[in-house]
Amino acid sequence: MIKTTKEFFYKDEMEWEQITPLLRRQIHGYDDKIMLVVADFKEGGIGDLHNHHHSQVTYVQSGEFEMTIGEDVRIIKAGDSYYVPPFVMHGCVCKKDGALIDVFSPQREDFLTQT
Repeated sequence: MIKTTKEFFYKDEMEWEQITPLLRRQIHGYDDKIMLVVADFKEGGIGDLHNHHHSQVTYVQSGEFEMTIGEDVRIIKAGDSYYVPPFVMHGCVCKKDGALIDVFSPQREDFLTQT
């Protein structure tokens, strides 16, 4: 029985997109103004340094990451969070298996064209 709808998302019914052997993502709810994405990392996985026009706030659901935002590099763990302003370079290295919950505004159109 399928439970996922436009308004409700069930992780066991949703597909993962394998980005690299150590990183996969799952897109949850979104419209043109906002998007929620779960990024699942294995130790050693890298979120390459990049920037984009979206505002981003991320919650560390589990694991440990070395996070770079601009020139600032910090270790973040489960329960921590961070904000990335538009056009600021950022990226991470996973130090212990974990998951990040990303919220973007507006939606990441590039994620939708890759799925």
